[in-house]
Amino acid sequence: MSKLHPNLVQAVVEALQQIFQEGYYADKVIERLLRSNPKWGARDRAFIAESVYDMVRWYRLLYEVQGREPANSADWLRLFGIWQVVRGETPPDWPEFKSIDVRSVLKKVHALQGEARIRESVPDWLYELIENQLGGSQDAILQALNEPAQVVLRANTLQISPARLQKQLQQEGVETSLLDGAALLVSVRKNLFTTKAFQEGLFEVQDYSSQQVAPFLQVAPGMRVVDACAGGGGKSLHIAALMEDKGHVIAMDTEGRKLEELRKRARRAGTSIIETRTIDNNKAIKRLENTADRVLLDVPCSGLGVLRRNPDAKWKLSPEFVEKVQVTQYSILTSYSRMCKPGGRIVYATCSILPIENQQQVQRFLAAQDGKFVLLEDQTISPIEGFDGFYMALMERKV
Repeated sequence: MSKLHPNLVQAVVEALQQIFQEGYYADKVIERLLRSNPKWGARDRAFIAESVYDMVRWYRLLYEVQGREPANSADWLRLFGIWQVVRGETPPDWPEFKSIDVRSVLKKVHALQGEARIRESVPDWLYELIENQLGGSQDAILQALNEPAQVVLRANTLQISPARLQKQLQQEGVETSLLDGAALLVSVRKNLFTTKAFQEGLFEVQDYSSQQVAPFLQVAPGMRVVDACAGGGGKSLHIAALMEDKGHVIAMDTEGRKLEELRKRARRAGTSIIETRTIDNNKAIKRLENTADRVLLDVPCSGLGVLRRNPDAKWKLSPEFVEKVQVTQYSILTSYSRMCKPGGRIVYATCSILPIENQQQVQRFLAAQDGKFVLLEDQTISPIEGFDGFYMALMERKV
């Protein structure tokens, strides 16, 4: 192990305090931290990000070994030392780590391996919910979700083929392997946003599972498509590419700032068919009733399928939020589906692994529609497959 620098370790400790004690999201904390320290080199920046995410990921296991949750900076610093031991390193010979007995820590880690909720580092309530929902496969799924997320790109096929993109990235020092569709798996982490290929709009960073949603919608050139929960617009951009930039994509969201980001991304990607509309009241939906050939409802959810990239979510989620988000999901499904015209199709999608957010919501919706919509097919992507967990249901409107 290379020598640890006190200022970098202190930065990790401060980031963890902001995440756990002040409630900030890990990605935003790390982004601010790196931006405010521009003199850090690539190795230092990688150390900060990987250390913070790893300690967030294994937080429960670490504090169970320590014997209590951290209450102050000294506790967090000691937790860092414990994390070093757990990952097979020796803590630095600093006064702050003198109380850490390596043999004792390893013995305790071994003793805790039999308790899955501690071994996989999740809160009790969340482990019990997933166990209840998934009936026996929860440990394998949680284990998969504790693996660091892989970086996947989507070639912008309006501009370049996946094979040509692979060659261009290789010339810029980025090694990839081709997956299905327009997906490329990045072999070694690099700053992709400084590449010429990114600046020219030749690719977007988008997980492989997320890339399965737009094709599932079965769009075609010339269609009128509504992406009703567009967010930053990754799926809207994919839809526009599949439509060969012919037709009309209406990207909607309740947060206008996210749509502004989509407008920037659309300009970079070279697509001209995406229109953005902010949902500020029910009239925005009513104006589009019975007009869309396709409607994508990538609804808000618990996000349990994407814990690989957002490990702090398991500490910020609550039972109350999971219940509340189901109400939101069903409300969106019942009201936004009206934008679909007879003969058109909708896709209901989440990045959750819970049937209460997925199959059960679809079944409840179909029962209430009394034959107006029928389920054509649905698909569950398990995080065990190596990428994000996702659910998609394709439904057709009959009348």
